[in-house]
This record gives sequence, C-alpha cells and structure tokens, in this order.
Amino acid sequence: MTDDAHNSQPDDSPELRQLYQGFADQSLIPLWTQLGDLMPEHPKPKAIPYVWRWADLLPLAEASGRLVPVGRGGERRAIGLANPGLAPHAYISPTLWCAIQYLGPRETAPEHRHAQNAFRFVVEGEGVWTVVDGDPVRMSRGDLLLTPGWRFHGHQNTLEAPMAWIDGLDIPFSQQMDVGFFEFGADEVSTRETPILSRSERLWAHPGLRPLSSLESSVSSPLAAFRWQHTDRALTEQLDLEKEGYPGTFDPGHAAIRFVNPSNGGDVMPTIRCEFHRLRAGGQTENRQEVGSTVFQVFNGRGVAIIDGVSHSLETGDLFTIPSWVPWSLQAETQFDLFRFSDAPIMERLGFMRQDVVKE
Repeated sequence: MTDDAHNSQPDDSPELRQLYQGFADQSLIPLWTQLGDLMPEHPKPKAIPYVWRWADLLPLAEASGRLVPVGRGGERRAIGLANPGLAPHAYISPTLWCAIQYLGPRETAPEHRHAQNAFRFVVEGEGVWTVVDGDPVRMSRGDLLLTPGWRFHGHQNTLEAPMAWIDGLDIPFSQQMDVGFFEFGADEVSTRETPILSRSERLWAHPGLRPLSSLESSVSSPLAAFRWQHTDRALTEQLDLEKEGYPGTFDPGHAAIRFVNPSNGGDVMPTIRCEFHRLRAGGQTENRQEVGSTVFQVFNGRGVAIIDGVSHSLETGDLFTIPSWVPWSLQAETQFDLFRFSDAPIMERLGFMRQDVVKE
C-alpha cells in the first residue's frame, strides 16, 4: 500500500466545505482529520524535560515569606513548579503537581482538606509538624510525610527559623477527571503537641509487624511518616550486600527502594508512587523510558541526568521532570541520592504502563 493510501484525504469541493461546516455547527470533529493527534504511534507529551535549581527556588521562597502572608485565602505559601510545555497551568506534568512550600518562624498554616492526595518531602531543615486528622507528624530532613485525600491537615513551625520542603499532589489528574472537593478546617492546627513519633508511627512503623486491630486494607498508607534513618539503612545494606557478592541492586551500584502501604503492600497512595534511589560514585543506570510522568529531587550529592540525550548537571535540592516515554538515565559523580515520585499507580491500574530499556 502506498503512502498516499495511508494519508488520503478527500479533494476540496463546495460540498465538502458544506459538510465540514455542518460538523462545526453540531460541535463535531471527524476522526480522519485528527487521527495523528488522537492516536499517535507513541506518546508525544506536551510537557518537556525541565530542571529547577534549588539555589534559585529557595531565595524566591524566602522572599515570598517576607512579602506574602500565610492564612485564609491563599491557605499555603506554596509555589508551583510549572512545566513550560503545559503553560499556563502550574503543572509539573499532566498528572502531577509539585511545589516548594515555605513556613516562617512560629507560623501556622490553617487546616483544610481536599480530595487530592498529597505528600511532603524534606530536603533540609526541621521544626515543622504537619497535623493530619489531629495526629502531629514531625517533619525532618529526608522524611517522606503523607496526607492522603480528604484528611484535615495544617502545619505549625515551632522554631525561630523558617523551613522549606516540597509538596507533591495529583492536582492535574483530579482536575482533568473533575473529582476535586475542598473544605476549610480550623484556623489553627488542632493540637500544639510535638511528639517525636506520631500516633500512626507508633501503630504502624514496626517492620514486618501489623496491628491485629487494623487488618482491613486501606487505599492510602495508614503510616503518615517514612523516616530517613530507615531509608538510608535500607539503601546502605543493598549496596553493602552487592559488595559482598549477593544480588539485589537495581543496576550495578544502584540501590532503590519503594515506599509501601503497610496495610496491603501497594503504593503509599492510589495515584502517586514514591521511591528513593542511591548510586555509588561513578555509577550509572541503564537508559530507560516509561509511560507516565516522573519527578526527581536530588537529596544529596552530585551527578548528571541524561534526558532525551541532553545532560543536566545536578546538585542537592535540584528537581527535574521526565515526561512520558522520554528516555533517561543517571550518572553519579559522588554518592548520589534522589527521591522520586511518579504517576505509575494510575498507569498500571488502567493498563497503560509500558517500560523499555533503550539501547545505544
């Protein structure tokens, strides 16, 4: 069959123009004029690979702390990372939202709840407790904190120093699906307690053990905090075992863990996957491509992300996004620690997930 047969379109005529005008009058669009956009041969994302530098983000967050109050109206001093390919929306990807949030000394962010699922990841600082349905959860460097959908939550800074962290939510996905709900809560957080361990940790954070009082599975993790000391130890042991000749690392010199819901072993939230990756100095990953959106933040060290053939040098705090089906790999100059989140649970549950290793 010739290329012309594949790309045949009817010849222009007054009758054809009248037909197309009839389509427009009835809000119709024929498939034969849209096939390449509606059914591409492979994903063609509007989002683009992009890098945000922590050294640029933090001063802007600090300036917003001086100039913009936190409270009712804006609710949070959160600055969304807007992918240039998705303008004018403050979306880091078609399904994910990411922001740097900043809370000044002794400040309180009021309570509210929303249908969207959220997490916090702390790359530096301490002193803030996020209160989730009355449970105060300490936020410290390297910790992953969860706020599943429709849980009341607020934040309080107990120190004389500010603190910044990143938020991740499924806002774009929920907006496209029209599933969003929002409700104001108390103007102040419901408790001023500052325990080392939240109630959820006291119940759920014992490795391999599950309370018999909570045998039902929950959609999102009932454990609200995943602490850095456990993440660090797991990654260290993976790489140590590799040195000792035992298999178990993702790539040679590349340890990786996934944060899981202890009630069912699945992802921590139904729409967001969270992982942590560590590469030895000089290590590198295979060149991969996956359906769906991924965001990384460098937690420690220096390295390079090669995204669609372009190299990006990275340092602590830097964030970057990888659109659907765009090839990527990582190279470590020093030990290279990275937090990762993605929309993989959506892609897998809906049967759209594909992964491939791209050969040079």
